[in-house]
Amino acid sequence: MRNLYFLLVLLLNSLVGYSQAATKPVVGVAAFTSEVDSKYSGAVAEKVVQIVTNTRRFTVVDRTSYDKVKEELEFQKTEAFLDSKNTAKQDVALAAQNMIIGNILKMSVYAIKNTDGTVNGYKSSVAFTLKVNEVETGQTTEAESFQTSVSPLMLSPESAVNEALKSIEPKLSEYFIKTFPLTTKISKVLTVKKESAAVVLISGGKEFGFKEGDKLIVEKNELIDGKPYPSQIGELKVVKVAGNDFSECAVSDGGKEILSRFNAAEKLTCKLIVK
Repeated sequence: MRNLYFLLVLLLNSLVGYSQAATKPVVGVAAFTSEVDSKYSGAVAEKVVQIVTNTRRFTVVDRTSYDKVKEELEFQKTEAFLDSKNTAKQDVALAAQNMIIGNILKMSVYAIKNTDGTVNGYKSSVAFTLKVNEVETGQTTEAESFQTSVSPLMLSPESAVNEALKSIEPKLSEYFIKTFPLTTKISKVLTVKKESAAVVLISGGKEFGFKEGDKLIVEKNELIDGKPYPSQIGELKVVKVAGNDFSECAVSDGGKEILSRFNAAEKLTCKLIVK
């Protein structure tokens, strides 16, 4: 079993490398707490993992892997591992920069009966809250509340819960997109006109969920009192999604400064504008 845990550590280390290359946020989903005792509660966390993954904006560390790796890291703190070169760094192995924390407030699952007392089917509704914890600083966002619609009549309790959760999918997607702004970088300046960047190549394509017409702001980042201070210097518009890894963007504002700072190898961040 210990070998399995080491494999999980190696897997998450590889996810960290990918996130640095593609600049996707690495997000973990912790086991949900619950105000109710229901065997169907796990479906809520599974739905959240599904929605986060489907946005294609994140590298997702599911809660099962997180718990197993955390257990392994705690084991490595014992004396047997004090001098071992195999000891993993906790911040690297756990990978997640942010943890999604959920609390189930209500899980209603009830049978709809016929006049003769037999069960005709099941309906369900669910209420829960989500908040995001920034691992490094410990800061937590305010809890956001989610309430599903009552499901249609279903043949089983499980299917009723799942149908109820489907009603909340759009709101969940919107929440994650706004909570985690998609950021990337300029990989190459493709076209220069009048000493200004006219077309640039950014990191991230279909795998990022970029599409033609998306707009991004370009920010420079400087350190003030040891803390990063971003300021906008330009704006881009996606004109071509070039496969899974890159997109071509027209520079609509700030081309001269973008070119100058890019040529000076300064770190520029591109952030998707969420409407």
